[in-house]
Amino acid sequence: MFELDLRSRTPIYEQLVDKLIELIVSGVMVPDEQLPSVRTLAAQLTINPNTIQKAYRELETKGYIYSIKGKGSFVNASNLMQDETKLKEALRKLEKLISEALFLGVKPDDIIQLVENLKDQKGGTS
Repeated sequence: MFELDLRSRTPIYEQLVDKLIELIVSGVMVPDEQLPSVRTLAAQLTINPNTIQKAYRELETKGYIYSIKGKGSFVNASNLMQDETKLKEALRKLEKLISEALFLGVKPDDIIQLVENLKDQKGGTS
């Protein structure tokens, strides 16, 4: 499914959360799709099941997944609706990244072209 960087300073559960959000947002994982069980994913990634459980809890708190006792965890369909808080947070992060890119010498036209390319790929709105 994906790889984690065990040497990274970012905690493993945060890497897992980020990777799963990326899969959900990009459409690789569809609404109501079941996530791997905690034990299965822990065995695949060779990490502690408690780490997987912590990541799943974080994803559930953020609204990306939901859990059904005895059944497992699933991608949340309602997450596709706009959430004002999530939208503001995403824009704040984007602003920070754009500022950093400009500081490092990326040209504004290159950033605009990147946004246009992503819009074409993802089918975004104007």
